[in-house]
Amino acid sequence: MEKRITGRVFKYGDDINTDVIFPGKYTYTISDPAEMGPHAMEDLDPEFVSRVKPGDFIVAGKNFGCGSSREQAAICFVALKLGGIISRFFGRIYFRNALNQGLVTAECPEAVDAIEDGEEITLDLEKGE
Repeated sequence: MEKRITGRVFKYGDDINTDVIFPGKYTYTISDPAEMGPHAMEDLDPEFVSRVKPGDFIVAGKNFGCGSSREQAAICFVALKLGGIISRFFGRIYFRNALNQGLVTAECPEAVDAIEDGEEITLDLEKGE
């Protein structure tokens, strides 16, 4: 894994639940991770998939990934090669699923306050910055 990840920010608010991260209507019809990526954030931000590039980040408020325990909500971002997600804090089950899938996550309220939508940021995994 890269020690430094640089990408553009897609910023969202609080309580982004797993139903809008990966729509429930696909939960039992799509099993291939490559097919999950194109549906990421479909119900919240229909343009997300057409704009996101490998290495980009999601920055969100509190409780990102609340809701159901569906692993697809983390897998879809891995399929898109998302650089990571920075949040004030994550839903407990989502945080565990993200780690299990190798999705970079960081809880940092100060970063959430400082980072703007569309900004380019670099996450240094080695330094934790």
